[in-house]
Amino acid sequence: MTQPASNDIALDGIASLALLADIGGTNVRFALVDAKAPAPLCNERIRQYEVADFANLQDAARQYLSEMHAPRPDSAVFAVAGRIDGDIARITNHPWTISREDTRVALGLSRVRLVNDFAAQAMAVELLDADDLVLLGGGQWSHPPARNSNFAVIGPGTGLGVSGLIVRDGRGIALETEGGHVAFAPEGDEEFAVLARLAARFGRVSNERLISGGGLVNIHRALCEIDGAPVEEDFRPRDVTAGADAGNDRCVRAIDIFCAVFGAATGDLVLTLGAWDGAFLTGGLVPRALPRLQASAFRARFEAKGRFREAMSRVPTMAVVHPHAGLLGAAAFAAQDAGLPL
Repeated sequence: MTQPASNDIALDGIASLALLADIGGTNVRFALVDAKAPAPLCNERIRQYEVADFANLQDAARQYLSEMHAPRPDSAVFAVAGRIDGDIARITNHPWTISREDTRVALGLSRVRLVNDFAAQAMAVELLDADDLVLLGGGQWSHPPARNSNFAVIGPGTGLGVSGLIVRDGRGIALETEGGHVAFAPEGDEEFAVLARLAARFGRVSNERLISGGGLVNIHRALCEIDGAPVEEDFRPRDVTAGADAGNDRCVRAIDIFCAVFGAATGDLVLTLGAWDGAFLTGGLVPRALPRLQASAFRARFEAKGRFREAMSRVPTMAVVHPHAGLLGAAAFAAQDAGLPL
């Protein structure tokens, strides 16, 4: 739920001023918010940078604060695409390593909170408006969520993020997981053939090896090998989607497999978490892939869970089209830190 730019908050002298960052393997997005404001996120204060352009998070944060001409924030919430181990966060698909204490001292903050990026995506669920979501397939979404409910959160970007939101007595608790690294379970001859090629290349094959930007390229490469076609080493995700738009059969097959496997993995996550209240599809690729997801086997594979098919048919799957859901979730954590209910 993004507050319009015309309602921008005056940040001078606010004791609850918080710096937010949503840090992925490719980009980092920053925002400055008043953690005690009812709708703190404002597009005018959001900036995006490529992580490769900076040696570390502190340098990127300094660049952002310099551009904002803002007073020093009191606290920070950093959502990181990787596992957080005590004081340290390591980005899975980029060499940045983030120390909570070193970053706090370097930026002159009173406190820093590190959270998994998909925990932030999960925390955003309760703040999303109806127009931030597109329903895929069956099921009905209850908005706002019931006071006691379970949700799955999953989405491809540079990697595959996985989380869940457990709501008890109206309070949301986000799960920090590395569920994107669960092993890929193929269905059908073509997916088994893809698995064989990926296993020869990587050894163990996780869902992230297929359901991510790089995963789309991995699928296309495997199909080239299966078909006995030359492998284009410099192929990128946008080359696969452009090829599909041009009617290239192998690119179309790659996207079809991507969507089907995404649906299967989402259904598995619902079963694992007991997320009968809904699954949210988020991450950088989902809005761009939405028309293909809607026309694909995503929902059929989501529901194809044997004796649980009927139960799965009632679980809604929602594509998140909010442009900054990770920052929205970080703002929710900042509000919690400020002692406010969501």
